[in-house]
Amino acid sequence: QVQLVESGGGLVQAGGSLRLSCAASGRTFSRSGMGWFRQAPGKEREFVAAISWSGGSTYYADSVKGRFTISRDNAKNTVYLQMISLKPEDTAVYSCNAGGTFSSSKYYPARYWGQGTQVTVSS
Repeated sequence: QVQLVESGGGLVQAGGSLRLSCAASGRTFSRSGMGWFRQAPGKEREFVAAISWSGGSTYYADSVKGRFTISRDNAKNTVYLQMISLKPEDTAVYSCNAGGTFSSSKYYPARYWGQGTQVTVSS
């Protein structure tokens, strides 16, 4: 059974930083893309960042470019999201996805999702 478990969310003041982690178990994703998405209250889920299996290619939503960094450790089957200069509009539940594919620099999520971790940025 595949499980993705996120951690690292919390409450932070605007301008602060957080590092999210997503650990996968049940199968290896070392040859697959992985990504982060977020969903704010009353809004649709939106893409945040994705990374290729080797880590050599990364993709970001325009709203987080220059502030968020995605990385992965294939030995640990884990993907990370380092977030700096956080803004109140970054408040959302952040979920990771594993096993997705890329086409024309767009990440297409697979069916493996974590349960999400809450990030709240106060002004």
